[in-house]
Amino acid sequence: MPNWLNDAVFYEIYPQSFKDTNADGIGDFKGILEKLDYIKELGCNAVWMNPCFASPFLDAGYDVSDYYTAAPRYGTNEDLKQIFVKAHELGMHVILDLVPGHTSVEHPWFRESMKAAKNEFTDRYIWTNDVWEAPEGMGSLRGISEREGACAVNFFSHQPALNYGYYRPQKPWQQAVDAPGPQATIAEMKNVMRFWLQMGCDGFRVDMAGSLIKGDEDGKGTIRLWQDVRAFLDREFPEAAIVSEWGEPDKSLLGGFHMDFLLHFGPSHYNDLFRCEEPYFSSRGKGDASAFVAKYCENYEKTGGKGLICIPSGNHDMDRLARTLTPDEMRIAFAFLLSMPGAPFIYYGDEIGMRYVEGLPSVEGGYNRTGARSPMQWDDTANAGFSAAPSEKLYIPLDESADRPTVKAQMTDDGSLYHEVRRLITLRRAHQALLADGEISFVNAGGACTQENETSYPLVYLRSCEQEKILVILNPSGKGQTLSGEFQPKKTIYAIGGEARFSGGAVTVPPRHAGYYLL
Repeated sequence: MPNWLNDAVFYEIYPQSFKDTNADGIGDFKGILEKLDYIKELGCNAVWMNPCFASPFLDAGYDVSDYYTAAPRYGTNEDLKQIFVKAHELGMHVILDLVPGHTSVEHPWFRESMKAAKNEFTDRYIWTNDVWEAPEGMGSLRGISEREGACAVNFFSHQPALNYGYYRPQKPWQQAVDAPGPQATIAEMKNVMRFWLQMGCDGFRVDMAGSLIKGDEDGKGTIRLWQDVRAFLDREFPEAAIVSEWGEPDKSLLGGFHMDFLLHFGPSHYNDLFRCEEPYFSSRGKGDASAFVAKYCENYEKTGGKGLICIPSGNHDMDRLARTLTPDEMRIAFAFLLSMPGAPFIYYGDEIGMRYVEGLPSVEGGYNRTGARSPMQWDDTANAGFSAAPSEKLYIPLDESADRPTVKAQMTDDGSLYHEVRRLITLRRAHQALLADGEISFVNAGGACTQENETSYPLVYLRSCEQEKILVILNPSGKGQTLSGEFQPKKTIYAIGGEARFSGGAVTVPPRHAGYYLL
């Protein structure tokens, strides 16, 4: 793993909603450049930028029409390069969002692939041989070209699936992984990575990394594909980081990824903590973290105790934390997020508790996700300091609440969520045991409290390395708790809601408490 990744705290930027400098209502590269100092001051030393390549933006940029050209609405390739340069001057790193699974229908590769005459791009996408035969288990585009056949799509109908082959081809049109078409696709994706790494980017977060090879139920073919990519990176760009959106760290880490994103869907139980009817981090104390802990421990063991599982505060695909948690509850949630292994990712605006904007129509394929993509709220000027454009021109409408949180207001209030997050980041980076590769063991799994078991609610775990051991105690509930444990802390290094008491083999934990205790 690149050394810089071990103490990385990432800040996710959704470019179109971050900072607009040319008054067109859409965020841009110059806005990001202007605000890198803010991100650095918060304590984050790494940035993940959502897709910023040329696109018709039917899916917020995840429908790429040119992997080698920055989206003109954000700026130029040179503008993007300046972000890399300034970030490096500030001691920060930048990873881009790589979307290798599909392109836009407007991509020149796809336009060539639709032609009846065989050409370089005929096999760049997954096509059946018959327009009446759709790829099994996938959506398709058909009746759109002179070419015979139907083209598989990922997710939306305007995103044709790139061809990396089938693990076990069953039909004449299903190509093997080592066929010329799939091999040309992966070679071109390496060229894309090489292009941006040579320009100064520090790596990639890879969209849906586990889905490239089709019919690959056990992931074996896809693991081999990424092992090949990792070998290429190790040869040419050994300091480049690759983080996967896979959700199965036993597979992604074996495939050569340095870290894996914990997904908000599937078996992870991640949203049991933050986004459900009774989130664990709600002070109502009716949540249950035990299923999350069980699955996390299962994955932790599968990765040989590496723990390189990234847990984000949120992202562009999820509701905002503030939709289900209050600012005080979010403090304890951040005490969790910033004390777990792997690299934490903070979604822009979560550090000030930005809210989900209700009732918005879909913008650029957002649908129910649109409310979590509203413009960043910088200050109390027009459009919350996001843009000088007329409000009706904004890419997505702002939170119009009179009490909407802003960076300016929270920076001047030492008791704000912003300052709590800043303190937690500083603590994390000051303690080796709290970094990405520090070990973790759970003392209490944070199950739901019952009459029979009044000590199950605090989530308690031990972070450790050769130099130190830190006990983390999280009791979001509004009720104090007591649990057994022979702990003798040397020092309290962080506490909100008072301090826990350690006496006679018992730990008494105050309500609404988060604490880090040096053992």
